[in-house]
Amino acid sequence: MSIDSEYHRILSPLLRGWIYGGDTVGYSTPVGILACQRDPLLRKLDATVVASALSSPPPPSKGKNTKKAVLAPTIHPGEICLEVCLTDTVIFPEGGGQPSDTGIIHTLDGTVWAVLQAKRHGDKAIHFVRVHDGDIDGALLAFAPGAKVKVELDQAGFARRQDHMSLHTSQHLLSALLETRLGIKTLSWSLTSYPSSCYVEISRGMSLQEITMIQDEANKLVFEGKKVHVEVEELDTRNVKPVEKLESGRAVGRGLPEDYTGGVHRVVVIDGVDRNPCCGTHLPSLNNLQLFILPHTETLSRSSTTVARLNFLAGPRIIAHLTSTHNYLTSTAAILSCGTPSVPERVTQVVEDRRSATKRIEEAELELARYIATDLVREMQGAGSIFKKHLHRTEDSTNVLAFLTTIASACFEAIAESGTENPYLIILSSSPSAQMVTNTNVVFILGSDDKLVKEVGEAMKTKLGVKGGGKGLKWSGKFSGVWKNRKEGSAVEDILKSVS
Repeated sequence: MSIDSEYHRILSPLLRGWIYGGDTVGYSTPVGILACQRDPLLRKLDATVVASALSSPPPPSKGKNTKKAVLAPTIHPGEICLEVCLTDTVIFPEGGGQPSDTGIIHTLDGTVWAVLQAKRHGDKAIHFVRVHDGDIDGALLAFAPGAKVKVELDQAGFARRQDHMSLHTSQHLLSALLETRLGIKTLSWSLTSYPSSCYVEISRGMSLQEITMIQDEANKLVFEGKKVHVEVEELDTRNVKPVEKLESGRAVGRGLPEDYTGGVHRVVVIDGVDRNPCCGTHLPSLNNLQLFILPHTETLSRSSTTVARLNFLAGPRIIAHLTSTHNYLTSTAAILSCGTPSVPERVTQVVEDRRSATKRIEEAELELARYIATDLVREMQGAGSIFKKHLHRTEDSTNVLAFLTTIASACFEAIAESGTENPYLIILSSSPSAQMVTNTNVVFILGSDDKLVKEVGEAMKTKLGVKGGGKGLKWSGKFSGVWKNRKEGSAVEDILKSVS
């Protein structure tokens, strides 16, 4: 693609002459008018090394990582890289909410070097190139100023570019329609890790009808094949408008980076739809883009303002989403032995059956707990002094502690109803039927004296390694391992014997 084309239009003769009128050897093309920004479909470019230096990557961020973190390649601590500046590049440097491209560089000796990421420093695109086998001297020689190289988006790099372009252009389209059709401003947006949905943060939530309307409007423009082009001219900072802010003080969008020194003012235009300053790469047309908005908004509360997040998919991510969704649906249908249209009805039935079964189990456990409590109280009434009892059960339930708690509660009720004042100490324990070192065994202690209960609990910690605690007349805990009556059971009996 030439300097001026249907897609890339330099409006200012001064800018055209400044950048292309003289000898550019030894100078790097400023960010804003890089080859990747002039032609986002260009994959290879001959270039010359302007400068290179050993890189010192910063330590990894200590901030909290989230599932929706922006997809940005990282350089691992200890990885040796060169920072390489070229006369021009097809590898987009991170900026404008769009993550860095990745790619490769071919040097004259035939070596292929991986570009892990690219960043903007002032007005320059800096490539972070991995050094082979720690050979720093060899790498610096290969990337000596004046060396001829070929910079390229390899297959993985171009797939990444297509994904970013589809989503970035979709975001411009979505934000434009939200503002012009509904008066909803986009506060920010995030290009998340593939294949998750991306999102725009907006000033309020939206109804399903509004979301459907915006999606239909967007795809109508896609069907019409609206063209996209870029207009550039020299940057006059006196004409740069400050970032708009809401009454809450929240900024709307992003402004020009304070450290940008490229002198290029770049505007991305969707014909008849939107004009917005942007440094990112964009599709030349909305053709075949498609846009799918997830049919809900998430409400976010941020200090003095409440905003909402609207998720969307476009381009390759729609295919990934449909493929994964279809696979989940067909797998679920196979498990339920029904056709895919019947899945919602069958899942509803399974949930109702599970709820009914859970209720029946709870009722049966309560009835069983009362029988156990009645037997214990009957034994207790025949005891001459303090009643001591260890009751062990084999249970494969997912919530054994809840059942033991039910037994304990039934015991307290039965003791109160019997009117007995006989002191007592009861240890309930449970272990799974399978003998495995990863088993979780549960212990529950109840008694008529809180000090005695606590004393026995501490003994369980010391002799069996039980982790737990309690308050008043109850104490519970768990420990991992195999429960054997001749060992763990005997230890519990010894603890009871020591109680007086």
